[in-house]
Order: sequence, then structure tokens, then C-alpha cells
Amino acid sequence: MTNHQDIRRNVSAAYAQALSGPTASSCCGGTDACCSTTAGLAGYASESLGEIPRDAVENSFGCGDPLAFTEVEPGQTVVDLGSGAGIDILLAARRVGPEGHVIGIDMTDEMIDRARQNIDASGLDNVEVRKGIIEKLPIDDGSVDWVISNCVINLSPEKDRVFAEIARVLRPGGSMLVSDMVVDDLPQSIRLNQALYNGCIGGAISEAEYLQGLRDAGLVDVEVRKRFVYDTGQLAFMLGEGLHGEDGGSCCGVGSNGTEDARDVATQLAGRIQSLQIFARRA
Repeated sequence: MTNHQDIRRNVSAAYAQALSGPTASSCCGGTDACCSTTAGLAGYASESLGEIPRDAVENSFGCGDPLAFTEVEPGQTVVDLGSGAGIDILLAARRVGPEGHVIGIDMTDEMIDRARQNIDASGLDNVEVRKGIIEKLPIDDGSVDWVISNCVINLSPEKDRVFAEIARVLRPGGSMLVSDMVVDDLPQSIRLNQALYNGCIGGAISEAEYLQGLRDAGLVDVEVRKRFVYDTGQLAFMLGEGLHGEDGGSCCGVGSNGTEDARDVATQLAGRIQSLQIFARRA
């Protein structure tokens, strides 16, 4: 890996490119959903998805529904870290109602443009997208009730800064619930693979590091509310085996057109990669 700015540029370019295909097919979600097969299997209720523009659903790159277990209430303010094409900000906007407010943060111009198109299509006027990085949020101190995020924090090269920013922007008593990837004992060859970093694997940290990072930022009541452990078959699909049909194309740079065979890599990683829903609160 290179420096932090290079990592962000590479990640941004990868997700901008993901929007250019006929449908999304990300290592972290999308209609082919490397991480979780479909948005529905990622925890989204089909009736909720039917209420928002189809484009926001088809271009979802998450590993779970960060709103599934929240106690978000009408009138509250919600911030989504890495809001992408807008699936979660649109769902949150419906939940907080006309008296509430939802802010999406993204660093990729193409994603911001797509999210704004989806906001316009939704007819909602209580939601906006701001350009910025999640390590330095364009949000006032102590101004939000909820921070959510969907398979994005793992992509940050400076996770301690992200955790500190979450604590900074939450009001006293405010909460966060994020869906994210964690890994244990990841081989260095995977860590150094930029495609696998972009695919929500190479940059992920362990569950213990993640939870301690939130505590170190001053958050309390840190807990895992839901977990999903990927097996060999799921990881092989996630890494690209058969993702684009018989050609064995890969969204993570492995498979027949990549540097390593997806099944071999998946066998190495089976049981080490999890998708978690993590809760924390500002005291």
C-alpha cells in the first residue's frame, strides 16, 4: 500500500467505475452482491426497498442494513458515512420524516451525482449529500442523533480518525450503528492487494481492534448486534469466481483473469471474514 491519499484515490476510482457497468457488482454488495448475494439477504426488507428508486438499490455496495435494528425516530438527524448512490440515506429519510434530516457523506463525485439524482427521483426534501472524507466530516460538533455506515469504514486507511469523528459529531446520548467487515489474521499478500482492499477485505481490521477503537474514541455501550461469517463458497463468489458468468471475471482482481484463483484464496480466508452490525453510543 502507498500513502493514505493514494488509497483514497484508488478506492474512489474503483467505486466510480462500478457505476459505469450495466448493474452494480461490488465485493461489498450490489445486485450480484459479493458480500451478501442480494440486498435482501444483506438484511433489507423488500417492502422498504420498494419505496425508493431502483437505481439506489441496484447500486448498493453494502454488507448489511445499518438501519435494521436502529431506534431512529421521527424528527432526528442521521449521518451516513460513505452514502454512495443513496440507498441508506433514502431509507433513513423516510424513517425520520419531514421534521428530521439526513446527511450523506461521500468522497466520490460520481456517487454524489448519482445519489442526488436518486434523491430528486424520490421526491424527498429532508435529505442531502455533502462531499467529504469520513476522517474529516463536514458536520458540526454534537449535531446528530445517529451515525450509520454500510461497509465503508473498513476502506479508511485511518480508522482511528473515523471513530473520533463519529464521537465528535454525535450529540450526548446519540448513537451509531454500522454494518462493516472485520477479519482475523489476514495474510500480508491480501493486505497488499489494492483490488482486495477496494473489495472491503484488504483494509479490514479485527473485531477486537474495531471495538477497542470505538472505545478509545470515547464511545460507550459498544457491542456487536449481528454477525455473519463467510464460508469458502461465499468467499469464492465474493472474490469473483463466476461473478460475471463463465469467463470467471472478478470484482476483486482474483479468478481466472486475476493474479490468484478465487477458490484458493477463499479456502485460506474461510472463517476469518465476518460482516458485523456494531452499535455504540456517546455518553
